[in-house]
Amino acid sequence: MYNSAVRGRLIDGNKSLGQISEEILSPIHAKTPVWWYLALMGALGMLGFGGYAIFLTLSKGLGTWGLNNSVAWGWDIINFVWWIGIGHAGTAFSIFLLILRQKWRTAINRAAEAMTVVAVMAAALFPLLHMGRPWLFFYIFPYPNTRGPLWVNFNSPLFWDFVAISAYLLISASFWYFGMLPDFATIRDTAKSKIKKAVYGIMAFGWTGSSREWLRFEGLSFVLGGIAAVLVVSVHSIVSTDFAVSVEVGWHTTIFPPYFVVGAIFSGFAMVLTLVVMMRKLYNMNDFITNRHIDAVCRVLIFISLIMGTAYLTEIFVAWYSGSPYEMYMFFKNRLTGEYALEFWTMFISNAVIPQLFWFKKVRSKMWMVFVISIIINIGMWFERYNIIVTSLSRDYLPSSWTPYSPTWVEVGFFAGTIGLFLTGVLLFFRFIPMIAISELKSVAKFDKPQKSVKHANHE
Repeated sequence: MYNSAVRGRLIDGNKSLGQISEEILSPIHAKTPVWWYLALMGALGMLGFGGYAIFLTLSKGLGTWGLNNSVAWGWDIINFVWWIGIGHAGTAFSIFLLILRQKWRTAINRAAEAMTVVAVMAAALFPLLHMGRPWLFFYIFPYPNTRGPLWVNFNSPLFWDFVAISAYLLISASFWYFGMLPDFATIRDTAKSKIKKAVYGIMAFGWTGSSREWLRFEGLSFVLGGIAAVLVVSVHSIVSTDFAVSVEVGWHTTIFPPYFVVGAIFSGFAMVLTLVVMMRKLYNMNDFITNRHIDAVCRVLIFISLIMGTAYLTEIFVAWYSGSPYEMYMFFKNRLTGEYALEFWTMFISNAVIPQLFWFKKVRSKMWMVFVISIIINIGMWFERYNIIVTSLSRDYLPSSWTPYSPTWVEVGFFAGTIGLFLTGVLLFFRFIPMIAISELKSVAKFDKPQKSVKHANHE
């Protein structure tokens, strides 16, 4: 039983069930604010810039990127891994916290799930364009074909990524959408516009809220949740294996699968923190996303940050203890003190040092500091992927093939376009979908009442 007297209230303001529905749905029924249009214009501008970069890539080829014979993976794979990592938060919030019976997740999981779907869509674009001829992407499908006994290469990381992305996107989108059916029905029943009633009625799949529907709804949630829980671990383990199966210096290590999974959850939780702080500020959701919710996420980030710092130190120790001159050069001469020292220390300080500020309650209670640190974490996680990919490829076993790498404006534009795609998806989510799961929040509202003391209860 959740004891609000000990752990704090889940919902502030002593709201009734009707007030919960009314306030969460108010951004959907209210007039669209001016800032939303301005933000959408900026996001669409970035998306258009990215679309132009994609057009140049398709029309002129990968020569428009800064790749070369040594650094065949650049910003494309860096950003692919980064977006996939951000996309892990939704499932982690929805499944792992559900298993651990953390009721505070109900105010945050909807935003995390929406973020997951958009982030995975952004991530899928990078390996698709990296193929060079994306119109032949169906060649990696394992299906009977007319090309004779030509099948996909099951040893190819490209095929692994296709399986991981497609499965994770399908399950995440299904879990997110089906979880919104009761809320779509609520909008349908409360909307005054006939168009809104029709649109949300279609999206609600005829939901009536009967006992049979709730039983089937909960059963489907457990099935999709069980599948998604496995995918959280397997997807980023597969992505990490893209590197670990090679013989490149700095990649051939068994620590990568757990290291990548923890890092993905780390960056995902940080992005969720960024979103929920914005939701509190822009839509006045302080009564539902309270300081206790923010505090709980910050505490999780402290723990994961310690794991990340341990992983960084473990890599350095193993490189030294192995006695391999190649590994020692990579870590001590190339990353710690060499050409890429700035990138390495940006990663280390952003991910292993700055999040430790969350140990202080004053930091956790100041929303602007929480917002800034959450952004710093995601910047640090981007530099982590940069360190892994570029430093190892630009300095391989043959000094004669060493070459620097720098992205072109086409690669930067492509990345900016995916950020525009993400922002566009988030803004549409803010405007047309309940930001908080109404049905789940109501289910925990009964646990949020002030608890009677034992003495008072016995007296009654």
